[in-house]
Amino acid sequence: MIHTKDLKFSFNEKTTFAFPNITNEASQTLLITGNSGKGKTTLLHLLGGLLRPNSGTISIQDTTVSNLSERDLDQFRGKNIGLVLQQSHFVSSINVLDNVILASWLATGKKASEKAKSLLKELDLEDQMYKLPNQLSIGQQQRVSIARALINEPKLLLADEPTSSLDDENAARVADLLSALAKEYKASLIIVTHDQRLKDKFSNHINLN
Repeated sequence: MIHTKDLKFSFNEKTTFAFPNITNEASQTLLITGNSGKGKTTLLHLLGGLLRPNSGTISIQDTTVSNLSERDLDQFRGKNIGLVLQQSHFVSSINVLDNVILASWLATGKKASEKAKSLLKELDLEDQMYKLPNQLSIGQQQRVSIARALINEPKLLLADEPTSSLDDENAARVADLLSALAKEYKASLIIVTHDQRLKDKFSNHINLN
C-alpha cells in the first residue's frame, strides 16, 4: 500500500536525515519510534506529502507521490491520506459534525453529511456532534480528529503522537480504535510516537536512531 525507498531529507547542511525503507500494506499498522531529534515527525510529513524528499521515492498504491506536481499532490492527499495530529485543530466557530463534514467538502467538493454522522456514532460521539470542539475533552477531540481523517476513506492513515496527551485508558482506547478502523477501512496505518505504551500493542515497528 505504501512503499518508500532511499528517502533523504535535509533542513540544512547540519541536519540531514536518511530514513529506512518502509513497506506497510492495507489494514496493517506500523509504529515508528525514536528519540527526539531523530526525524519522526519529518518522516511523517514526508509520507503525508507535507514535505518533499531531497531524494528517494514514496509510493502509495500505484502512485509515486514524490513525483506529483503541487496541485496534483494536494488533490491526491485530500482523497487518499488521512492525518491525525498530536494536537487537534478545528474551526472553533462550527460544531463537531460540521468540522468533519468540512474535511469531505474540501477534498471532494461534496458534503458527506451522513457518512460524518455514521463515523461519529461509531466513535461513540453521537451525543457530542452538535457541540463546539472546545466543549469536548481532549480524548473526545482526538476521536473527532480520527473521524475527520477517515471521512474520505483514505488509503493511508498517519497519526503523529496521537496518545501522548492522553491518560492510560484513553491512550489504549485511541490506539485500539486506530488499529480497528484501519482494518475496517483497509487503510495502511502508520503511527509516529515516542509513547512507550504503544510498543506493547504493536509488534510491527521501526526505531529511528
